[in-house]
Amino acid sequence: MTSQLPWPQRGARDVSEPRRGRDFIARHGETVFNAARRLQGTAPHTPLTRAGFAQADEMGRALLAELGPKPALTLWASPTGRALQTLAIIAEHLDLDWHGATTDARLGEIDTGSWGGRSYPDLAAELGSIVLPGGLLKVAPDGETYPQIAARLAGWLDDSDGPGDRLVVMHGISSRVLRGVMTGAPADPLVDAPVLPGLPQGSVVALAGGVERIVHLGRGRAPA
Repeated sequence: MTSQLPWPQRGARDVSEPRRGRDFIARHGETVFNAARRLQGTAPHTPLTRAGFAQADEMGRALLAELGPKPALTLWASPTGRALQTLAIIAEHLDLDWHGATTDARLGEIDTGSWGGRSYPDLAAELGSIVLPGGLLKVAPDGETYPQIAARLAGWLDDSDGPGDRLVVMHGISSRVLRGVMTGAPADPLVDAPVLPGLPQGSVVALAGGVERIVHLGRGRAPA
């Protein structure tokens, strides 16, 4: 289980002084775990499927249309294989060097504890539905809470603050929390942390001045 300080009870990050630059936040493409309906959590490498590679291609084309070739863009990613595979394809479209990317474990997915690797149907048969209204996962007994996710992502934002545009490739649930933190969303009463609505795998949003815009809506599954 990840240990983090609790998310501040004010429920939202202060966005009165937004970062000088745009943030393009991408959800990685479909993986073999997604296709098999298994919880990935902190699994270090669950490879992309052919659909996942196609989704990464679509994101790359959309960002190329948005930014043009060789954009002045800092590359960030979760250190998981699925995020780095997705980033590699996007970077190729943009003619950027994948090797210049920075990884940070704080961009990783929710830690699902002992639920990690298990199938959604098996867990539902044993425990009832583990999915909350709106598509978020319930918290595993030994897993990470949403305030803990918000706290680690707020810490990443503080440590990575600076001017310029950047691309961040990450995960379904953690990206929902990051987007909530960056837009100053109120805490969702179901999870006690800021979250925005889920987007399908292969989606990209742009955030500037605390305002979100969808750059590309993916065609993948969207359980989270």
